[in-house]
Amino acid sequence: MPDSRTPPPVHRFLKDLDAVAAVEYHPATRGWILSIGGAEQSHVDLANPHRVFYEYLHRTANLVDLAAAPSAAVRALHLGGGAMTLPRYIAATRPGSQQIVVELARELPDFVTTHLPLPAGSRIEVVIGDARAALPSLRDTAVTPADLVVLDVFAGSDAPEHLREPAFYREVKALMAPHGLLAVNVGDDPGLKFFQEQARVLGASGPHGEPPVFAELWCLTEASMLTAQKAGNLILVAGRNPLPPQWREELQAAGPHPAAVLDSWELAQWLAEL
Repeated sequence: MPDSRTPPPVHRFLKDLDAVAAVEYHPATRGWILSIGGAEQSHVDLANPHRVFYEYLHRTANLVDLAAAPSAAVRALHLGGGAMTLPRYIAATRPGSQQIVVELARELPDFVTTHLPLPAGSRIEVVIGDARAALPSLRDTAVTPADLVVLDVFAGSDAPEHLREPAFYREVKALMAPHGLLAVNVGDDPGLKFFQEQARVLGASGPHGEPPVFAELWCLTEASMLTAQKAGNLILVAGRNPLPPQWREELQAAGPHPAAVLDSWELAQWLAEL
């Protein structure tokens, strides 16, 4: 609970996004919420970076837990920053991890870290730029080849075209280690048309018989999302190599519940029914 010394909400206008960003403490969630243009973007628990409040990000954190041996450092690339909840989680659970966050809005990282400081000892570098345009400059950095790439820039079907085509994902794949994982957060409306598009872009063969960008593609989400009747978030998980089959049960058990974990075959079957 905040006390009388808790600062009031703070705001900053982000020229790149033409929107106002706000950071405000929410007693009900015991954390700080970053909003942009009035829409909640991130939740941060400064007292406990191990705690990930938002459901979709919690599922991604479960994937991080499986990405390497417990507590082992990883190389992580985050395309889309927000309040850097997941980089904070990785820094806390995998000390020594090298991380780069690519953020389009130039003023946002300074605004966030001024009011929500990163944990001491975090090895988190911020690169300002477009998620795709920044990729060539990341080829010879401390985070490549990447053990984990997280793409969290989509806000439904109005996502930029250059971030939703196979060529973009092939460029991302080129930065990944052989065992590397890609997690793509897809927020979508009822009907899940944008999610269907992105699943096929990532995992389907091309129109002229080209191999899929990723032969292995899973989905993590809340179970009711499988009805395709509600808006929400789904996580597409792609691997350069097959994911361990036992991960399905482990991710299912890790929640949040009710959880749905679809492996490649189950995802293909579900997509065929939509």
